[in-house]
Amino acid sequence: MNKVSEKYAPALLKEKRYFPNLNGIRCIAALLVVCHHLEQAKHAYGIANLYEYPIIQHAGRLGVGLFFVLSGFLITYLLLDERGRFGNVDAKKFYLRRVFRIWPIYFLIIGLSFFVFPHLDLLAFPGTEEKLSVHATERLILLALVLPNFAFVLYDLPYWCAQTWSIGVEEQFYYLWPWLIKYPKNRLVILLLFLGITGGILFLGLDYLDPDDQTRNAIVGTFIGQFRIQTMALGGLCAYLVYYEKHYILNLLFRKDVQLIVYTVLVVLFLSGIHFFGFLELYAVFFGFFVLNVSCNKNSVINLENRVMIHLGKISYGLYIYHVFVIVLMINFLRAYVPGLDGATYQLTVYILSLAGSVLVSSASYTFLEKPLLSYKDRRFGR
Repeated sequence: MNKVSEKYAPALLKEKRYFPNLNGIRCIAALLVVCHHLEQAKHAYGIANLYEYPIIQHAGRLGVGLFFVLSGFLITYLLLDERGRFGNVDAKKFYLRRVFRIWPIYFLIIGLSFFVFPHLDLLAFPGTEEKLSVHATERLILLALVLPNFAFVLYDLPYWCAQTWSIGVEEQFYYLWPWLIKYPKNRLVILLLFLGITGGILFLGLDYLDPDDQTRNAIVGTFIGQFRIQTMALGGLCAYLVYYEKHYILNLLFRKDVQLIVYTVLVVLFLSGIHFFGFLELYAVFFGFFVLNVSCNKNSVINLENRVMIHLGKISYGLYIYHVFVIVLMINFLRAYVPGLDGATYQLTVYILSLAGSVLVSSASYTFLEKPLLSYKDRRFGR
């Protein structure tokens, strides 16, 4: 390896699966989503809010996009590493690992949202009754099949679990990605089959629902806008660069002056509220650059390794799943028991209570439910 390559080379060898700063990335992504939903919930209740500001409206989408890029990066690297070390990808173990990580609290929030939360006054949310009564069976079937993104675009979901749509997108990425890496010569066939099945499920749902043309177009447009497999694929491309040590590209991306320029542009775009739509969002490219640098570049200008961000990153999946019902709970609690609270005092209080409550619930879930299952998963099926 030449001196230039050594200077900017990935900090980790292929045999090592640990990447620094990833919990910090998860922390940032989760907090973006929490802020978005807090303002969205206040807007739904008619409480003073910032939801109309573009920076707030897009914060949730950007947070999810950051999660998607990171997920694509990690999953691709692990699959490439497994194929490189063992000559194959064990799809069965891959799916069992995903099941133990994703399904327990996914099904927990679904069950609570349909069978417990509707009966609690402190969790009342505007417009929920119709989403629990109309097409309830169809919703539950799709959710039971871990197709929450289909349930969301076709029938909508109760607010407490509406965020699970992104879990569906990630799960479908998992259905596709191992096979592309396991059978690289058949990638086109696998991709076309996957897209055919996905499109078939959507249009079967549309035929059953039988909406008018305008509504049908809106549903399809929403589904395509949320079905961001290409964003996760971009994260996969970043993993490819690292795993195969493409130093002629990494050397450029890891330069300190390039980092400073890219991050300055990213901050300016984010604060301006400018958003980009299309097959591949510009922000996803920024996120790929960010993930590559903080996780693989020993000369990264950003370091996210601190206690708070590490902890929030560890509990970020629970934070993402639980924060919506905690926000609703805290808003209703303040409305019921502190009705005179308003202005800046109210805004600060609802933020503190919502964030603290979300962290508390997520930490308890991680300690008593997720961590034991993850330990079993690691022992039984590997990481």
